[in-house]
Amino acid sequence: MTQRAGIFPTFFLSGFECSTFDWGDKGRRDLSEELKHYVHADEDYAMLAPLGIAVAREGIPWPLVDKGNGEYDFRCIDGFLDAQRRHRILPIWDLCHYGYPDGLDPLSDAFVARFTAYARAAARYVAERAHHGPLLFTPVNEPTYFGYMAGEWGWAAPFGKTPDYRRKFTSALARADIAAVKAIREDFPDARMVHIDPLIWVVPPRDRPDLAEAAHRESYDDAYIAWDVISGLKHPEYGGSPEVIDIIGLNNYSFGQMELRQPGPHEPLLPGDDRIRPLCDLIEESWKKYRRPCIVAETSGLHGGRPDWLNDVVAESLAAVNRGVDLHGICLFPAVDMTDWHTGEWLHMGIADVERLP
Repeated sequence: MTQRAGIFPTFFLSGFECSTFDWGDKGRRDLSEELKHYVHADEDYAMLAPLGIAVAREGIPWPLVDKGNGEYDFRCIDGFLDAQRRHRILPIWDLCHYGYPDGLDPLSDAFVARFTAYARAAARYVAERAHHGPLLFTPVNEPTYFGYMAGEWGWAAPFGKTPDYRRKFTSALARADIAAVKAIREDFPDARMVHIDPLIWVVPPRDRPDLAEAAHRESYDDAYIAWDVISGLKHPEYGGSPEVIDIIGLNNYSFGQMELRQPGPHEPLLPGDDRIRPLCDLIEESWKKYRRPCIVAETSGLHGGRPDWLNDVVAESLAAVNRGVDLHGICLFPAVDMTDWHTGEWLHMGIADVERLP
């Protein structure tokens, strides 16, 4: 195995579900509230250190703290900051986790300007209260997946319904991300950025070889729209570069390998399907495109399959390291169980399940 200095204090990371989308007929949602993370932050963080985890992804709810006209109220994250300090957990702050303030057009210049101002304010707030460094941010979480679920499938705002809108929305999110990175680094030049999106592999149905080209496009073109913009490979006028993209975060779930459906979402490949690719190969392909340090930024199995999933992910990740991939960690996500966005059912994924007292 190659030897490199690690970016993070521990190889294993974790994190907490923190979506703040405007969700269909339910309106604005705050998953940190729904999952009671605000009130249980101390015990949520307390479980990490004994497991050898000293890094956690955490969210700042942009639609809730941004009051408009340059006014912000960040007090809702003070409990997170206190718990991080008490338990010596280094945060990676998500600044936009599927949610943005009401009334903004995400394709507009105003969206970029408002996100940039908010990102600067958020960075200053946590920097003043951080217990140790470095400062770590994910400006826009999963811009490619955000593009699909809110720009083509219409689950959340802006409720787009076409592939064309999805691509424009994803590129717009990447443009705002770049501006936020540059604004943060004006104040904190050493801040690190972790840019996160899913590892996906899409195949055509066995009886539809005519869809092979469409499946290939999703796997090798559409899956990388945001990172191509943020790294400067596309739309260089937006100011992307390898230094801006910084650290690549590769989210890996079983449903990331799919059979194409038109329209989507696609159908996850079942265990044992001979079209499933080794995780090691997917990690290596993504890393080779950008040649930036990377992590597995989210991964988890379901129910009783979690130990086998963890063993497989670790083995595949170490195999990628042995191939020369600059991999710096695996994030077991979420630390505390979360609910299905659509049904509200507990998913029994991640590290710890939740049991509701009667």
